[in-house]
Amino acid sequence: MLGIFQQSSLRIEIAASEADLRQSLTDSGKLQQWMSPLRLERGLPEQLQPGLTFTSWAGPIAIQQTVDQVQPNSLRLLLSQGVDGFHEWYWGDGWVQSRLEGVSLLPLNLAQTASLLQLRRFLASK
Repeated sequence: MLGIFQQSSLRIEIAASEADLRQSLTDSGKLQQWMSPLRLERGLPEQLQPGLTFTSWAGPIAIQQTVDQVQPNSLRLLLSQGVDGFHEWYWGDGWVQSRLEGVSLLPLNLAQTASLLQLRRFLASK
């Protein structure tokens, strides 16, 4: 994989319950709503489950994601193709944390920051 090794951990406060955060991060329909402009492939099951592999696109760049773990307060995705690494999510009442590590030509920290802000905006509009 060509690219730069990058790692970033961000945590923000979000006016949302633990249950709303879990649903927004593990329900494929909700993910598609707030992750725009990242596009998810069609036909995903309603809930993300360990072992599920799907592709998302950041413009023309495909990112394959495999669900490694889904816990009551966390989600871990293994990434390949456009990003080789992993993305971990942790949450609780009023906060969410994202840890992203991988090799890519994409600016991962910028994308991570944008996705957290989009999640916050999505949950604020509910």
